Amino acid sequence: MDNLQDFGFGTQIRKSPYFDATVRWGVKGFSVYNHMYIPRDFGDPEQNFWNLINDAILCDVAVERQVEITGPDAARFTQMLTPRDLSKMAVGQCKYVLITNAEGGILNDPILLKLGENHFWLSLSDSDILLWAQGVAVHSGMQVNICEPDVSPLQLQGPKSGEIMCALFGDEILDLRYFWFREMELDGIPLIVSRTGWSSELGYEIYLRDSAYGNALWERIMAVGLPMGLKPGHTSTIRRIEGGMLSYHADADINTNPFELGMDRLVNLDMEAEFIGKFALKRIRDNGVTRKQVGLVIDGDPLPGPNTTFWSLSHDGAPVGKVTSAVYSPRLKKNIALAMVAVEAADLGTELQVVTHSGQVTATVVERPFFDPRKSIAATSAPKRMHANG
Repeated sequence: MDNLQDFGFGTQIRKSPYFDATVRWGVKGFSVYNHMYIPRDFGDPEQNFWNLINDAILCDVAVERQVEITGPDAARFTQMLTPRDLSKMAVGQCKYVLITNAEGGILNDPILLKLGENHFWLSLSDSDILLWAQGVAVHSGMQVNICEPDVSPLQLQGPKSGEIMCALFGDEILDLRYFWFREMELDGIPLIVSRTGWSSELGYEIYLRDSAYGNALWERIMAVGLPMGLKPGHTSTIRRIEGGMLSYHADADINTNPFELGMDRLVNLDMEAEFIGKFALKRIRDNGVTRKQVGLVIDGDPLPGPNTTFWSLSHDGAPVGKVTSAVYSPRLKKNIALAMVAVEAADLGTELQVVTHSGQVTATVVERPFFDPRKSIAATSAPKRMHANG
């Protein structure tokens, strides 16, 4: 435990309920996300990737802070925050949504959980939506309560995650559908368990509802999962880029709109309900966008790691955009990237020049996602029942 002192930016960076456990289990380094430490290194990112796609990993993602919205007008208020139509959303269902501002810019891309008719959680990516929602509420005229509850998610992801979940919770967990959740307990620990995750693999998110149990929950899952191949891990940059999944502040920000990302399905401009950014998004849809997100394959030697700056892109000598996320995929044996480029440079097969940390090389526009485009692994994979009579 001595090396706990090696990690420290001061008390303004919060520690998750699993922080000490991840240090015990060999974390080598952290990043900061939503003002909290997030494990980013367990020794070898490529091995972490193979652990994820071949077996299972347990990730501390308590940084996915929840914004809880309750009160008589909670459903109407939550709809006002997002352009996605929530009118048919059922209690127990999760939805991937965008939070937009008055200009149609993306403020966050959380998972929304509906716990009751007027009870919602926004499970956040990396931006301060608690403050945004509270600010919007002040002048909304609606009766809502907005707070950050004591909730800390873990992600259990990978093809063996279903077997591990069965061992923990019994065969009833097999009936949990993709993007649904249920309230559960494990050894008296209060949880919400959802079939979601940031990996494009079969996976679950386990939302701890009392931070006092962080240590016990982590150790219980690892004790059950270890004989099945479970490893401590971190969210995989390689796998999420393969799956074309966004990282907020990298692939999207306040100046990015849903149409540039090809996320038209998350924008329902014809619904009667009002939401912030509706007028601006109609104008953007009607006028068309000037840039688009694309996938790239980048020539050259395997990248030594993800990009830590935006790499400039040019076409015939003229600047056309930037690489937002890039990494070497050991499975595809290619350097793959997400990029934002001018529409005239976005056609499949277009060759662009990119300046990486090792110089200028060629990049080719390709389809994204790079692997399992229909998310069939995450959506349709199902573990076998543990018992013949199950």
